[in-house]
Amino acid sequence: MVTLKHMSVNDNDEDSVPLLPEASSLESPTTQHSRAESREFFLSRRNNFILSIALLLSCYSAILVPAYLPTPEPTWTNDSSAETLALLNQSAALLNQSCRIGWSVERVRTLSIPAGLLKIPVFLENGTGDWALPPPLGLQGSEEMVAQALKALPYTAVPTGPETCRRCVVVGSGGILHGKTLGPHIDQYNIIIRVNNAPVFGYEKDAGSRTTIRLIYPEGAPSQLQEYESTEVVALVAFKSLDLAWLTSVITKEPLSWWSKLWFWKNVIDLIPLQPENIRILNPEIMYRTGQVLQTYAEQQKKMVPTLGITAVVLALQVCDEVSLAGFGYDLQHPGALLHYYGSVRMDAMNTQVVHDVSAETILLRELVKSGAVRDLTGALS
Repeated sequence: MVTLKHMSVNDNDEDSVPLLPEASSLESPTTQHSRAESREFFLSRRNNFILSIALLLSCYSAILVPAYLPTPEPTWTNDSSAETLALLNQSAALLNQSCRIGWSVERVRTLSIPAGLLKIPVFLENGTGDWALPPPLGLQGSEEMVAQALKALPYTAVPTGPETCRRCVVVGSGGILHGKTLGPHIDQYNIIIRVNNAPVFGYEKDAGSRTTIRLIYPEGAPSQLQEYESTEVVALVAFKSLDLAWLTSVITKEPLSWWSKLWFWKNVIDLIPLQPENIRILNPEIMYRTGQVLQTYAEQQKKMVPTLGITAVVLALQVCDEVSLAGFGYDLQHPGALLHYYGSVRMDAMNTQVVHDVSAETILLRELVKSGAVRDLTGALS
């Protein structure tokens, strides 16, 4: 024991550090309570941190995970099984009737619309004259490219079909076609006309499985090769001169330059798995005359560029005795309805487009349906 005045410590080891009393024994009860609260505070902060991380991860999961999950396609809510059955019965009755030679053309002539919708050569041929307008309403400035493309095309005639009476259907991309199960009926028509990349593969129940003529432009051509199966003819609708160069590239298998590809507004395919004899170029006179007729229904007079849908209908009037429509009609009163029978784009997307006059086209189609010149299989134009 070593004594230093009144303080003494045990001398356990000569080199050891003197041991001090425990801190808690020297603290007041108030201090001890404060330290206990401090420990609880830091413990709660740790728990809050863990909880915050968990909540943050939950939020990220709620936002990101659904983006990688398949989303169900929206369906029309204004349809009923009874209405669908009625449409199927009407379609079956029409197919059971004998085809009437020249019926659609005769009914068009009874209308007050200009006669310019009739007697138009369907596809371009060698020796096509000059046009006063650029594509898609003419060929001004594209004559050389047209000549190159036609040089690579061995045929320019309309696809084969019955010589006595042709019954045709134009299959639009409208959401009204979804769930109608008209596919087997559509396949019974002599000529089936489709537009752009509206799919057949996987939609046979509603849209049918065959294609006689598919109207396309480069950015709208189907990218899935199976979409060209059971297709007889693909016809280019040239919206710009470069579209003709693209078609020549597809036919000759000579790729376009990287500079040319920059002028397309989206990636275009380099291959169409069809032979040159299965490729055509739509006569732009069809677009031009259709636009002139649409001007009579437009609220404002302007250069009218028709949609491929109405263009396909006018094409059908040139080559068919009876014309039916399926998948036509925009239900703009229901912005949440399907715009197309495929995909998930809603009807309100039509409000953002400014190129076409959908209202004028709807009026024209309804007049054609009312006169009996065309039959509406899906019932949106009545």
